[in-house]
Amino acid sequence: MTLEKDFTQDVIDRIKKYQVVDKMEEVGTVSYIGDGIAFCKGLDQAMYGEMVEFMDGTIGMVQNLEDNQVGIIIFGSYEHIHEGDIVHRLYKTMEVPVGSALLGRVVDSLGRPIDDLGPIESISFRPVEAPAPGIMERQSVKKPLQTGIKAIDSLVPIGRGQRELIIGDRKTGKTSLAIDTILNQRGKDMICIYVAIGQKESTVKNIVKTLNNYQALPYTIVMTASASKPAPMLYIAPYAATAMAEEFMYQGKHVLIIYDDLSKQAAAYREMSLLLKRPPGREAYPGDIFYLHSRLLERSAKLSDELGGGSITSLPIVETQAGDISAYIPTNVISITDGQIFLQSDLFFSGVRPAINAGLSVSRVGGSAQLKAMKQVSGTLRLDLASYRELEAFSSFGSDIDEMTARQLNRGQRIVEVLKQPLHHPVRAGVQIVNFFALSHGFYDDIPLNLIQEFELELTDHLERNEMTLLKNLENNQAISDEEALQEILSNVSRSFKLSHNLSVEAGSDE
Repeated sequence: MTLEKDFTQDVIDRIKKYQVVDKMEEVGTVSYIGDGIAFCKGLDQAMYGEMVEFMDGTIGMVQNLEDNQVGIIIFGSYEHIHEGDIVHRLYKTMEVPVGSALLGRVVDSLGRPIDDLGPIESISFRPVEAPAPGIMERQSVKKPLQTGIKAIDSLVPIGRGQRELIIGDRKTGKTSLAIDTILNQRGKDMICIYVAIGQKESTVKNIVKTLNNYQALPYTIVMTASASKPAPMLYIAPYAATAMAEEFMYQGKHVLIIYDDLSKQAAAYREMSLLLKRPPGREAYPGDIFYLHSRLLERSAKLSDELGGGSITSLPIVETQAGDISAYIPTNVISITDGQIFLQSDLFFSGVRPAINAGLSVSRVGGSAQLKAMKQVSGTLRLDLASYRELEAFSSFGSDIDEMTARQLNRGQRIVEVLKQPLHHPVRAGVQIVNFFALSHGFYDDIPLNLIQEFELELTDHLERNEMTLLKNLENNQAISDEEALQEILSNVSRSFKLSHNLSVEAGSDE
């Protein structure tokens, strides 16, 4: 009787311990592994973009859905994964940590810290793939993003919420433009994210050092998927960074994100796709390569006031071969973005830096967001520069030129000199406006070319010491109302500069 009672009690205890599970765990087995790609059988219910976990803890993402197997891209080392290993579904789409704890940190494509500053305390996650805001959720671009680069803010202005492509050959200053734009956001309400795709690790370290030296790291997230990493890490990095940017945007904040560069992401995606046995198309890229970049860049937007008015401004970078902007990937990204800044190697090597080709560069929406005073003073700048380039080519044949042509060449040379800018020295908007006003009113015309930069420095110093109210008014979107007063300031600076350099003192204005 005692035995029967003990047995009954034991059964009751076991029943109490039994837990009902909502669903059975679905697992699969690895049928092929290699080159950062795994094919697995048994994951019949897996979704596209779902996270999976291998036995050694490595994370993967379902990328191919086939009749009897799924193709998985692996984020990280795959040397410890073997055929026959178990793969677990995680029942959630690929996601990364987001939030302000990431600011000032260097992370990998999955948001894991790689800067030896300890773990990142983040309690929020966002999926790396998310639908772009719809038409009704957006508003028009109407507020400028000041890059601090004279040639951009005047010729190809960028607005908050815009997508402006930076395109050019290797070693023409594309990354430098992007980094200087980040440096210029110090003290402004802008969060910056720099995504290094396929760059050398030493290059990324130098960039982090530069950001740190100029106190730009506290408001910046640096994400790196270096050239030594597997292709899936390069592919996912821009999407992961955009998820981080969206977290801030939907909080009503403004974000600048730089993808450096998307041509390397396209190459990584091509590698992945061919390993997954997808059919290649033009230049061996898969058919959905356009969708790769369009669904990424469409997530940059200026949200409506009802959604907080936040924005993501993106500066994708694409590398060309021998200046060929009609190649497959460049034309893809040009058609997606709202304009492009084309950097020309000939200009770069001739000493014109930043080497922006004003004829091929365009901003399709930035003009609507340009400061009123900047629009006043830079209206004819592009035409003057284009005319100068044509006249320069013509006059190089050595033929006699008339007085008007000589005057145009003289003005053009000074425009080129004024638009030159040293590395990591962004110029505040108010100073730029006064400089372009001086240029258009002839104050630079009788200053020797070799002293242009020096005169500009002296003018900048005078403005920042004595005319802070004027600069702030111009930067607060006020138009130039009193041109005579501004000409008086410029006349005084010009006279002082000419006396100190033993130049003839004449009226500075030709108007």
